[in-house]
Amino acid sequence: MRTIKQLLDLTGKTALVTGGSRGLGLQIAEALGEQGAKIVLSSRKQADLDEAVAHLKERGIEASAIAADVSREAAIAPLVAEALKRLGHIDILVNNAGATWGAPAEDYPLEAWDKVMNLNVRSIFLLSQAVAKQSMIPRKYGRIVNVASIAGLSGNGPDSMQTIAYNTSKGAVVNFTRTLAGEWGQYGITVNALAPGFFPSKMTKGVLENLGEENLAKRAPLHRIGDDEDLKGAALLFASDAGKHITGQILAVDGGVSAVH
Repeated sequence: MRTIKQLLDLTGKTALVTGGSRGLGLQIAEALGEQGAKIVLSSRKQADLDEAVAHLKERGIEASAIAADVSREAAIAPLVAEALKRLGHIDILVNNAGATWGAPAEDYPLEAWDKVMNLNVRSIFLLSQAVAKQSMIPRKYGRIVNVASIAGLSGNGPDSMQTIAYNTSKGAVVNFTRTLAGEWGQYGITVNALAPGFFPSKMTKGVLENLGEENLAKRAPLHRIGDDEDLKGAALLFASDAGKHITGQILAVDGGVSAVH
């Protein structure tokens, strides 16, 4: 019987993390890398990726990066091929890349709807499918961690954010996670999702400025928003053998907001 330290150890494991150059993706990459996983980061901008890889290497983590816009179907196959070339196989896939757009529902631009849905939903489907077929299903092993949001668990109240595409997309990620877990359990693949509340990031900067960090913190039973380490434990649970009997689950990491609202 393994110890809990051994169950949480990722030495010898490999991980592809999308949207990994900053924010929640980089935080998750840190957690996996600190436990021994070899990391490949992906996002659109090479300069951001170079900075993130340098940051991880400073922490003793083996990491490299591939610039790719996963909202484009044509970018998926080359990304997976290059990641497999570098890693040999992919044990852990973290689908974190995402976007949002604020506008009233009645005037919401179709361009914005498509941008959000293509990145937040379509890319997760395409990337999960490609990684599973080429690496996880043949090896009968895989850990897929999707980054949803508490915005996918409920709607927005009056005078709140006007983010219909984002909420819809994250709701889709929630049920995508459950459905995929049901289909791929037979291949030894677990599929789970993190549903973060508010964390400081480039995506949430505007909301934090408009609504105020203090006001958002007051909504949470713990009276705080997330910080740069609050996703690490949950991500590690889903990615490691400590969570090998957990699949199809959505874990809110939100200070308790979803429990009371």
